[in-house]
Amino acid sequence: MLNGEVGERGGGAVRSRPDSRTRALLGIALGYFAVLLDTTVLSVAEPDLASSPGSSTAGLQWVVTGYSVAFGAVLLSGGVIADRYGAHRAFRWGIAVFGAGSLLSALAPGLSALVVLRALLGVAAGAAVPASTAMIARLYPDPAERARAVAVWAAVSGCAMAFGPVVGGVLVGLGGWRAVFWVNVPLTALVLALTAGRVVRCPRGGRPVDWWTQLAVCAALALATDALIEAGAGAWTRAGWSAGAALLAGTLFARRERRSAAPVLRSDVVRAPGMAKVLLAGAAVNFALLGLLFLLPLLLRDGRGLSPALAGLAFLPMTLPPGFNPLLTGLIVARVGPWRPAVGGLALLAGGCLVIAAAVAAGAPYPLLAVGLSGAGFGVSFALPALVTAVVSAAPKGAAGAAGGLLNAVRQVGASLGVAVLGAFAGSPGRAGAALLLPAAACAAAGLLLARRRT
Repeated sequence: MLNGEVGERGGGAVRSRPDSRTRALLGIALGYFAVLLDTTVLSVAEPDLASSPGSSTAGLQWVVTGYSVAFGAVLLSGGVIADRYGAHRAFRWGIAVFGAGSLLSALAPGLSALVVLRALLGVAAGAAVPASTAMIARLYPDPAERARAVAVWAAVSGCAMAFGPVVGGVLVGLGGWRAVFWVNVPLTALVLALTAGRVVRCPRGGRPVDWWTQLAVCAALALATDALIEAGAGAWTRAGWSAGAALLAGTLFARRERRSAAPVLRSDVVRAPGMAKVLLAGAAVNFALLGLLFLLPLLLRDGRGLSPALAGLAFLPMTLPPGFNPLLTGLIVARVGPWRPAVGGLALLAGGCLVIAAAVAAGAPYPLLAVGLSGAGFGVSFALPALVTAVVSAAPKGAAGAAGGLLNAVRQVGASLGVAVLGAFAGSPGRAGAALLLPAAACAAAGLLLARRRT
């Protein structure tokens, strides 16, 4: 399927059979599958979590955003770590910790402990995901082959969207919210087996990692998210304190970043042609996607009385396309480049959000909601593989991990904002319908920016 020779180990070339590369690519894709599954499988578990003693909407938001915040913040350095120590090492350690954290999450004594463990899972995912894009770039140096490899990676990982809500609904129905974490334990063991061996090995780099600056950006992001969540809940005093602390942490980050010999944000990556617009588009996609995945299960439970299993099935029009459509996207990107598929995907996602907003606000029958969900699903599955290919292709030599980390970092920032902002409107279908216009506007604006790309 994807032939040729690949790779280097240190300074020498390593010859690998096509089936070795295919096995490694499958393992890399399944690793990302596990990371995404941990988000989508939890979406239909929200109502069960909400019935736990001491739970609240803010607590549910933190179960989701605790993962996204840690994921997004660590991604900034996760790419640098991959480039510094070898992408295969960062990937395998991240996956191993992810599996152990999933086991502990299944045994968590309550919501507070689950929030902490979800943050640990986010840290592990933040180490693994940018390493996966660097490994693909190493395995498939030819741009056309790389585009097809990214499409396979996106299709396998996109199946997490297809199966996550359905599997999650079945698991919650059988064993409650704890059951959704058990599935990651054997899955991560399989990923470690598939990615063992010389074919995935990547050389070490010489760039150090500034850990204190990374801690500062983690604190700034976490505090800013807390401010948004508490403001949405009407807790203005705590929101004000969190916003002020976020500003201080952000100022500290900016000061350290200017003086750092190894800044978290690599200037050569940020300034690469077209990079800023791709990053904004990635943030818009995840703002819409995670906002929908957080808000709609609560509306389906409260407004339509659906069980977890039925709520998972209701998401299929949105979650199925990412399981197969990235293969088509890969063929299109290999032929015409990433920009037109990305713009088309953003347009579909914006249109889907508009239809969903209308269906929610009017209390329309499910078929109209399904049309909007389908548009959103096809939009995501066109946009994300194209954006990943654009970032990896634009990255300077030796910076594929940092570029992939930066894209995924801004995507997780968008995801955190989507959950925090749309979660504030969870109590009323009328207000929720109006709030869903926000992701539609964000995706439309990002699509217009990409369409006007001149570099």
